[in-house]
Amino acid sequence: MESFTGLEISPRKVDYLKFLLKNNETTRTTDISSELNVDPSTITKTLADLASQGYVDHVPYRGVRLTEKGKEYAQFLIHRHNILSLLLTHYGLSAEESCREVTRFEAYISKDAIEKICASMGHPTVSACGKISHGSCMIGDHPL
Repeated sequence: MESFTGLEISPRKVDYLKFLLKNNETTRTTDISSELNVDPSTITKTLADLASQGYVDHVPYRGVRLTEKGKEYAQFLIHRHNILSLLLTHYGLSAEESCREVTRFEAYISKDAIEKICASMGHPTVSACGKISHGSCMIGDHPL
């Protein structure tokens, strides 16, 4: 996959990709609408934007699924969320509090910053929000 900074998409689109990764199959727009509490017409427009960026394949009236690029990016988004959640628990927030707080700002933290935070924490494997995968984490120029 092409290199990315982790800042390519808006915070709201982060939610779409994370939901689609969790769903792990072709998903109907009505399911996304229900989960994210967003109007179906907004869902359609956002999915068209994500499709034009290469993150999803969207077939109207059939559903949407992540492309390989979208899967890789969504895996990074989950990794970023988990690292930041763990970081906040180190400062006294409960697991629920840290997960909730991270969703407020995570889209503004770059991949480079996450890699450095992850390395400084010793590449942890579990966070307040679940298992931490290190597929997108780098040490030097090599994936961990």
